[in-house]
Amino acid sequence: GRVNELLAYCHEHLNHKEKNNELYRIYYYDCPPYDKAVFHPYLKKNISLKKTSLYAWNTEFLEELKCKRKVALRLGMLSDQTAHYQLKADVQRNLFNGKKDFADISLEDFEFGIEQKGVDMKIGLDIASIAYKKLADRIILISADSDFVPAAKLARREGIDFILDPMWADIKPQLNEHIDGLQSLWGKTAKKNFAKKQSLPQDKN
Repeated sequence: GRVNELLAYCHEHLNHKEKNNELYRIYYYDCPPYDKAVFHPYLKKNISLKKTSLYAWNTEFLEELKCKRKVALRLGMLSDQTAHYQLKADVQRNLFNGKKDFADISLEDFEFGIEQKGVDMKIGLDIASIAYKKLADRIILISADSDFVPAAKLARREGIDFILDPMWADIKPQLNEHIDGLQSLWGKTAKKNFAKKQSLPQDKN
């Protein structure tokens, strides 16, 4: 399953180029799946997200993670005020530049959007705790987000070797000055095969 593949990827990082490294802990940051009803402008009705297959999959995924050894699950919250269905960015561009008509809009042109709360704070606190308590010599952060920079700078000042894995995403050149190295283990071909082999469930409402 996806949990085992996630953990296997983390362990690949642990022994990449250097063997016999000791794992302190794997921290996984997420939010519980959204369980409320949200109005869909195309369907013109509320969609109960708790009844979707994606909600069930996400719940099972997080529960399985909780049972894994050497894994710490850190959960933030999802903001009710920001939960909404919206037109995808490329669809909006095509509408405004005349490449698509409003009459041609379909259900597949919409996506669900919501903001996470508290996740960045938890990442920063954990990095600071590991650095100040000297719990590890190296931190490998798997993220394409740039909000980690203040925490990375703190860790490096405390002597931590800070490695970033942006998971195939491009990062801003100036971020290189705040990390000790980039390390993504899978190329684009492996990424496509991974997504094709085990895609997330999708609901057609």
